[in-house]
Amino acid sequence: MIITKRGLVVGATAVVLTTVAVTGAGLHLSQSQAFFRESPKELVDEVWQIIDRTYVDATFNQVDWQAVRNDYLNRSYSSKEDAYKAIREMLEKLDDPYTRFMSPEEFKNMQIDTSGELTGVGIQIAQDEETKKLMVIAPIEDTPAYKAGILAKDTIVKIDGKSTEGMNVNDAVQLIRGEPGTTVTLTIQRGDREIDYQLSRARIEIHPVRYSYRNSPAGAIGYIRLNQFSAIAAQEMRDAIKDLEKQQITGYILDLRSNPGGLLYSSIEIARMWLSEGTIVSTVNRQGETDRQRANNHPLTDKPLVVIVDGGSASASEILSGALQDNKRAVLVGTQTFGKGLVQSVRGLEDGSGLAVTIAKYLTPSGRDINKAGIHPDIVFELTDTQRKELQQDRTKIGTEGDPQYVKAVDTLKQEIAAKQNNRAAAPPRSR
Repeated sequence: MIITKRGLVVGATAVVLTTVAVTGAGLHLSQSQAFFRESPKELVDEVWQIIDRTYVDATFNQVDWQAVRNDYLNRSYSSKEDAYKAIREMLEKLDDPYTRFMSPEEFKNMQIDTSGELTGVGIQIAQDEETKKLMVIAPIEDTPAYKAGILAKDTIVKIDGKSTEGMNVNDAVQLIRGEPGTTVTLTIQRGDREIDYQLSRARIEIHPVRYSYRNSPAGAIGYIRLNQFSAIAAQEMRDAIKDLEKQQITGYILDLRSNPGGLLYSSIEIARMWLSEGTIVSTVNRQGETDRQRANNHPLTDKPLVVIVDGGSASASEILSGALQDNKRAVLVGTQTFGKGLVQSVRGLEDGSGLAVTIAKYLTPSGRDINKAGIHPDIVFELTDTQRKELQQDRTKIGTEGDPQYVKAVDTLKQEIAAKQNNRAAAPPRSR
């Protein structure tokens, strides 16, 4: 998801990873909130009005939006749950997966998930598409779960003794999270064994940037892996580049694989660290108005840069990689990106629920609309199924010689460094 610093313009991705600066209704109890308790229909109409005013497509994807209003306001609603169900039905008519309604709990979870800090045990979980079981994607380093020995691919079968069969991810998250210092017991299935882990909850800081100095065939290089554009990503990226610059590296590899997006202003700030000039991104709404963001002539480095992307690189990742590619600042290696070029506005509603609405699309500096098309790398390098499974099973190999796409990126960077050195050698001497 993408959001501007003003807290208005955002773009959803396959995974919601954004800190939301709430716009619209406040979160304190108001007269209208009290009224809503007696009239759930007010919330239905509030959502309809927001869509009517701001949705990116003036035809509402060929839906008679006025007729939709007449239909849903002529219904009776006895509870807020009835209103929530009706709103979701109403939004489904737009056939837009990124325009969606969130209950107060879901809206709160989205804000917590993407703030860069949360309380819990430090695991990322998902529901297995085939088995529908809750699976650990990965434990976050230096967290209670990581220190206890919970592993990627572990299946969570119970939470505090409660079976997770049929449980969705949101419900599981609610049970696992809690106040720092309190405990939760996760029953993990690993192979044929079931293991109980009693974990003490803690405040978890999610660091979006990992970086290191590398001795490689390309010489001394800096490797930076950015896994999300959170509220702290730009500062961590700035610190990483400055530290690597002090170590006299000759080039960079920026790894954006499986980065589903994040804050728009974070992607713009990070692009400015690499670009001295040029457009970064522009947005176009249904009136055709364009907001253009540009570099500000204050890059942190001009050294050769190779960016690794894949099908999991989405939204803000595509803004950054598209800006670097179109401005010929970096060489992109990997596979076609996700293709998320729509822009959303996220706002709080009167009862504490939330609404994400597609209000615009974004274009790369050259004017490319990458929605559904994605960004095509300069050098296409696919992983085999075997290679992909090996990296999934052992994530410590990512960004190492055991990672074929990383090896290809290093080889490409070596060529870029050599080309830059040759250009400098061929340049005529300056007169003094």
